[in-house]
Amino acid sequence: MILVNTPGNWSCVFEPLRHAKWHGCTPADLVFPFFLFITGAAMRYSFKKYDYQRSHAVVVKVLKRAVLILLIGLALNFFPFQMELSNLRIMGVLQRIAIAYGIAAFICLGSGRLKLFSISFLVLIVYWVMLIVFGHGDPYSLEKNVVRLVDLAVLGDSHMWHGKIIPFDPEGLLSTLPSVVSVMFGYLTGSYIQSQPDLLKSAYKMSLTGIATIVAGMAWGQIFPINKYLWSSSYVLYTSGWAIIILSICVYMIDAKGYRRWSNPFFVLGMNSLFIYVLSIVWVKILLYCVKINRSDGSVISGYQWVFSEWFLPAAGCYFGSLLFALANVGLFWMIALSLYRRKIFVSL
Repeated sequence: MILVNTPGNWSCVFEPLRHAKWHGCTPADLVFPFFLFITGAAMRYSFKKYDYQRSHAVVVKVLKRAVLILLIGLALNFFPFQMELSNLRIMGVLQRIAIAYGIAAFICLGSGRLKLFSISFLVLIVYWVMLIVFGHGDPYSLEKNVVRLVDLAVLGDSHMWHGKIIPFDPEGLLSTLPSVVSVMFGYLTGSYIQSQPDLLKSAYKMSLTGIATIVAGMAWGQIFPINKYLWSSSYVLYTSGWAIIILSICVYMIDAKGYRRWSNPFFVLGMNSLFIYVLSIVWVKILLYCVKINRSDGSVISGYQWVFSEWFLPAAGCYFGSLLFALANVGLFWMIALSLYRRKIFVSL
C-alpha cells in the first residue's frame, strides 16, 4: 500500500502501480481487497479461543477494534488539522476496514461454512440488483451509480472524495456491503486451512479454487464490470480468487516446505502493519502540508515535491525516479518496523 500510495510524481507512475481509471483491475487494485481478505483469514485464528461463538468478551473486542480503527481513519483524514470540519471526508480505507471487519465478524461468529457461503453470495447478488434497479441511466457509470447517490444523500458533497472531479467516494457506504464479503471469503479460507491436516493437498485445492473464483469473477464481469471504485460483485470474486492463489503459494512454501527466510521482510512489516500504514500517511501529509520550501525563483513547494525534484528526479528521471521515491518510503518504514520488531514492540488494537 505504501508503494502504491507514495510515488514521487503522480503523473509519472508505471501502469501496474496505477489504479484502473474506472472498470478493470490492475495489480494496484489487488492490494486493498487482499488486506480485507487476510483480515478475514486472521479472524478465523483469532476467534479460536472464543470457540467461534458470540460472547460478551468477543463482542467487546470486535466493537472496540472496529471503533478504534474507524476513529484513526477519521483522524488521518483530518490531519494535519488545517481544514474545516464541514469539509472533512468521512469515509476512507481504514473506515472501510473497520466497518467490513465489524460486520463480517458478527456474521462469521456462530455460523457454519454453508451458511457463510450462502450469505456471501446473497449479498453479492443483492448488491448487483440494487445497482441495476436504483441506478440512473448506465448503473455502472461514475455519475449515475446508486453508490454515489446514496453517499450524496447520507454524507453530503463536502464529506466525500473528489479525486474524480465530481464527488464520488471509492470507500462509500453502500459499496462497503460487498467488501464485507471479501473479509468473509478470507474467513472461509482460513477455516478450510485449519481443517486440513495435509498442507500440500490443501494448497493444491486452494489454488484450484482460486482459479475457479477468478474465472467466475471474469465471467460475471462481462455483465457486471470488475470495478474497484464500485467494489462490484465480480471484483470481489476476481480479487478473492487471486488472494486464495497467493495464500496457497504461501501455505505451500512456508508451511508445507518450510521455506521461510524469504518471507522475513514481510513478517517484520506484518507484525506492526496498521501502525506502519498510519505512520506512512502521517509522514506524507507532513511533507505535503507542513513542510514548505522556498526556491530561488521565489516559488514555494512542499517538502514532498522538493525531495522528489532534488534527489530522485535528477538521479533517475521522472518514471524511475518516482518509483525509487516510493521504494525509498517502503525501505524507510521497513527499517522502522524492523527496529520495533527487534525491540519486541508490537502496536495492536
